[in-house]
Amino acid sequence: MEILEERIRREGLVLSPTVLKVDSFLNHQVDPKFTLLLGAAMAEPFQDCSVTKVLTVEASGIHFAMATALALGVPFVYAKKKKAITQTDAVWTAPAYSYTRQETYQISVSKSYLTPEDVVLMVDDILAEGAALHALTEVVQSSGASIAGAAVVVEKSFQAGREKLEEAGVRVHALARIRAMSESGIEFIQESRPEGAARR
Repeated sequence: MEILEERIRREGLVLSPTVLKVDSFLNHQVDPKFTLLLGAAMAEPFQDCSVTKVLTVEASGIHFAMATALALGVPFVYAKKKKAITQTDAVWTAPAYSYTRQETYQISVSKSYLTPEDVVLMVDDILAEGAALHALTEVVQSSGASIAGAAVVVEKSFQAGREKLEEAGVRVHALARIRAMSESGIEFIQESRPEGAARR
């Protein structure tokens, strides 16, 4: 998706060969119109998958889950990292390790909002090692629901997240795939498209 790649180049800050800061428009300050555009692009490959729910982990995936769910015309659910006093014990849970925060947390989703009848599209802002999406995969599998796939805004393709998800049988769609990055620039993977296919 060229417009996203251009914005990452313009506003992204490479802190190390593995750490990219894009919080000016992606996951701290949010550009609403751009988010809706990205949500539509994330939804597009899954329009014919009979998705009934979009699922993410709080907090940085929430606005993209909402934008994607809006494009698909379905509800979205976000897994909570801490149990609220209003939440009962009837939850699906899985552990997730945050590489940016260096901690493990237990995500949970109410069993009322994720059932065996659901077809779930998982959404996140950045795919690196894939811990959050792997935890969501465990939650969906525990519920008996089906997984349509995982859609992410940015994928750091030099890390193991995509490989882990695909090994688990999860289809992955990323709007921008980074091959490598350094202070001198960011290199994106330019995926070939069939003749006449829409640009990503």
